[in-house]
Amino acid sequence: MTHSSHQQELRDAARHTGRRRFLTVTGAAAALAFSVGLPAAGAASAAELDGRKIGEDPFTLGVASGDPLPDSVLLWTRLAPRPFEPDSGLPAARVQVRWELARDERFRHIVRRGAATAHPEFHHSVHVEVKSLAPDRVLYYRFRAGQWTSPVGRTRTAPAPGAHKRELSLAAVSCQAYHDGYFTAYKHLAQEDVDVVLHLGDYLYEYAVSATGGARNYTDRTLPALFNRETTTLEDYRLRYALYKSDPDLRAAHAAHPFVVTWDDHETENNYAGETPENSVPPEEFLIRRAAAYRAYWENQPLRAPQQPSGPDMRLYRRLQFGRLAQFDILDTRQYRSDQAYGDGWQTPGPESEDPARTLTGAAQERWLIDGWRHSKATWNVVPQQVTLARRRDVPTDAYKLSMDSWDGYPASRDRVLKGAESAGVDNLMVLTGDVHVGYAFDLKRDFDDPASRTVGTEIVATSIASGKNGSEKPANWTNIMTANPHMKFYNGRRGYALVTLQERLARADYRTVSAVTTPGAPVTTAASFVTEVGNQGLTPA
Repeated sequence: MTHSSHQQELRDAARHTGRRRFLTVTGAAAALAFSVGLPAAGAASAAELDGRKIGEDPFTLGVASGDPLPDSVLLWTRLAPRPFEPDSGLPAARVQVRWELARDERFRHIVRRGAATAHPEFHHSVHVEVKSLAPDRVLYYRFRAGQWTSPVGRTRTAPAPGAHKRELSLAAVSCQAYHDGYFTAYKHLAQEDVDVVLHLGDYLYEYAVSATGGARNYTDRTLPALFNRETTTLEDYRLRYALYKSDPDLRAAHAAHPFVVTWDDHETENNYAGETPENSVPPEEFLIRRAAAYRAYWENQPLRAPQQPSGPDMRLYRRLQFGRLAQFDILDTRQYRSDQAYGDGWQTPGPESEDPARTLTGAAQERWLIDGWRHSKATWNVVPQQVTLARRRDVPTDAYKLSMDSWDGYPASRDRVLKGAESAGVDNLMVLTGDVHVGYAFDLKRDFDDPASRTVGTEIVATSIASGKNGSEKPANWTNIMTANPHMKFYNGRRGYALVTLQERLARADYRTVSAVTTPGAPVTTAASFVTEVGNQGLTPA
């Protein structure tokens, strides 16, 4: 089926459903089924394929684990013998996949084993929730289908709820535009000793990828033409995940560490806001696209059953505990937000952006976040989320502009959240952010107009894995941005990731960068390191 035919199906589905009926979960699910031909009878309708008939390696996209709990791990894989084909080289049939979890890499000491079904309706993805495990344990896992065995993955359970864990190490990553360069940072991250990786969004980009892989400039391969278009349909998004997960460095990072993922905009469409698309298409048509994007996201990420979407809705915000040391409140600042003020972009703030009714999280998520803080007993309250929370003026004059897509475009929402943290008695707040393709370090101030006001938390902004191509150590606006924002302690434009180590008395952030991504193999270095003390918030050079 041609891409224009897919586009026509979207429009037909939108007309067939109508906005009033579409803006319900059941209406959206019906429209998605109409537009992509999903079987109405559900996942049990397909026949079963004998795994012995799979003639090519089905584990081309690797393995992953995610959302570690004290007594459970989530294991993921997807069967795709031919990942660059719409059906991934498999018939529309169920496949039994066996799995094993062990204490050692050679699987001499098996902890659990079982079987799961890879359903064609979910593109032969597998999500296995292994329960009744011991807390704070490193474990190894693998899958089998027919004669084929997957690569081995390494994961771990979280500490017990009341455990006094002395140290927790994590990596924060974001923004991996395949067409902008190699995922070299992931190759280095796979070798780091971290407990968990927090992916802060833009795992995928909807933009076209050329036959030579864009800035990767392949000379040893030619990518299929089906990637050289923007993703709009379920088939498009599924194929784009296959392209991204074909990257060996990304597969290595997933196999080495459990991931905790949240999305930003590009997993669906650039700068969309709730039900409002970037471009002028009917809302019904956009929500069908959003439903397709959300479904493909769940299929291709190590997420648990509560995150499985219904039509265009997916509950992605959630809470994870790591003993008494850290509580993670993972946010979704894209699905529930008000539309960007003043048409988006960098604008002069005014009554529209400063309207108290504007929200970045939606009311329900905001209440959930603040209520969670009130009940938190953790030393560190960490908030992995998408867009820059600290104020960020572009110039050090009164004629400054702010980004309407970040929390600066929703200052009342930011004020409610930061005051909520203070009222809840959160003494050690750390926000982890992606989106902007640079590394920032911020002190979060009670009053951003007063540099001497109380510091209520810190924000670690992880640069991109590849988005923005090579970047530079000092971007052209470095002096303006640093001068305009005295609470900004660091600004670097290279690619890479942030390492954060949480301890009982302090936290340390290391900004790890690579010199280039348009050519493979660049080494990794530490561009800067900062610490913040328990009970004394504020970043100081390490």
